Amino acid sequence: MARPRALGDHRFVTATISLRPAIDADASGVFEVLFWSRKEFLPYASPRTSDDIREWTRTVLIPGGGVDLAITGDEIVGVVATARNDGIGWITQLYVRPSCIGRGIGTLLISHALASLPRPVRLWCFQRNTRARRFYERRGFEPIRFTDGTGNEERCPDVLYELS
Repeated sequence: MARPRALGDHRFVTATISLRPAIDADASGVFEVLFWSRKEFLPYASPRTSDDIREWTRTVLIPGGGVDLAITGDEIVGVVATARNDGIGWITQLYVRPSCIGRGIGTLLISHALASLPRPVRLWCFQRNTRARRFYERRGFEPIRFTDGTGNEERCPDVLYELS
């Protein structure tokens, strides 16, 4: 598996990004974003193999629905997955290709997700993921619960965020 190449140059702008729902044929591109983002930013939280993640993306994540993609050219550069449960909106996945961080893609994806979800909206984030925590807190999410990680697959302390 080759490391993803950088997209364009530093003049990349958000206006070149389109959003659309994921389809089955997107599984490989979605996997790439999830895999490389977790490898780059969450190396401490990856108990699954790349084959496990690829299979989960193909058989669970995309068929489950609620997955939207940020696309530039013909490349998937970001992924957001949402769900609704008992009147609460959830952001279950939000990943941006590492080479595209800082270009407004995460902001575009979270804004898109928030426009379609009922309030409150919740999400989980690892406590050690300070970059993501700052991202969510700047957008009004507040921590409502901290855990020791025994309840998640990665066994990493996490925090539950909510936006009312």
